[in-house]
Amino acid sequence: MPEIAFGIAVSGTAFLAVAYTQIVRQYRTGWRKLPDWSPRTGAAPSTRISVIIPARNEAAKLPACLASLAQQSYPQALWEAIVVDDASEDGTFSLAQNFTEKHATIRVFQLEEIQRRGMGTERRRGSEPRRRLLTGKKATIEAGISLATGQLIVCTDADCLLPPDWLHLLACFFEEKQAKFIAAPVCFHREKTVLQRFQSLDFTGMMGVTGAGFQSKTGLLCNGANLAYPKAVFEEVKGFEGIAGLASGDDMLLLHKVAKRYPDCVFFLKNKAATVLTEAQPNLRSFVSQRLRWASKSRSYEDWRVTFRLAVVFLLCWALPLNLGLALWLSWPFALLAFFLFLVKTVVDFRFLRQMSGYFDRPDLMRGYLLSQFLHIGYIIGIGTAANLIKRYEWKGRRWR
Repeated sequence: MPEIAFGIAVSGTAFLAVAYTQIVRQYRTGWRKLPDWSPRTGAAPSTRISVIIPARNEAAKLPACLASLAQQSYPQALWEAIVVDDASEDGTFSLAQNFTEKHATIRVFQLEEIQRRGMGTERRRGSEPRRRLLTGKKATIEAGISLATGQLIVCTDADCLLPPDWLHLLACFFEEKQAKFIAAPVCFHREKTVLQRFQSLDFTGMMGVTGAGFQSKTGLLCNGANLAYPKAVFEEVKGFEGIAGLASGDDMLLLHKVAKRYPDCVFFLKNKAATVLTEAQPNLRSFVSQRLRWASKSRSYEDWRVTFRLAVVFLLCWALPLNLGLALWLSWPFALLAFFLFLVKTVVDFRFLRQMSGYFDRPDLMRGYLLSQFLHIGYIIGIGTAANLIKRYEWKGRRWR
């Protein structure tokens, strides 16, 4: 019996090691092949932009976000910002209103007010009011877009810092590529704890996975803190219709809808100067809540390759403690399989994360690499398992399903 179990374990270990190595190699190659992009010298785009900033309980972070937005190099006559407050309980709306008194290009609204106004307009037209989300990020973004006057919708989060050439680069890229959807880099900064440094390194790797996906046009990912799409395209694909039931997915699932209609017109803007910065989650509880929310949209992925890659990572991480358990229960050679898998994952990840942290000028994140490996294995096992068992979670003071 131990011999049969060991034979099965050897075969599974070999498969996972080869599959994982190949997956990460594709990420490294895809990122390397994705060309760095810069605007043409003297480029002067003329696209009018509407920046949509959904906000809920962001009084501590929103002022810095708006201050960085006010310092954009893009001509003020060509952009507006619409902050939509989703029933904040910490004075976010008042702070945003105070800021707009000095910056006419930034407007602030409450979600409930926009929805009530929209439903009233539909009644006056004699049509039945459409069913709307009452709360949540998708409803907030949709409400902001309904007020937008710009051709290009640019989305970010209220806790982000925006680089000075951000809008200029997005506008240049949009006009040059005639893009229907643009994803751009997001990185964490200002880490204070081991957990935050782990998140930064992990998320830097996610940017590589994102860029590689766009390069190969498979497994498309993006982050809602830095993306753009024409307002007309949002309306053409009927916005969040069909994905409104999930609390998350305002970014990736919308991208999938656009990519299905315009497969050759979705792009990743690979330019460090377009990187939006935000802070990692400050504690374990908020980190787990965030990642469970992100994981909630995985059940809606239609690309089998994404599901396969996620499954390989999940099974490889689970194989480590399982083999160690079998070593204690049956025989010690199972421990060799666990060590082999750990060695493969550690070496393969090191090459990829060193590449990515170097690109974003964060080689310092690699100093905690070995500890991050253990944290990553625990994270994948814990979140991956919990996401399939837990259907409710808390985010920004609300319970979601």
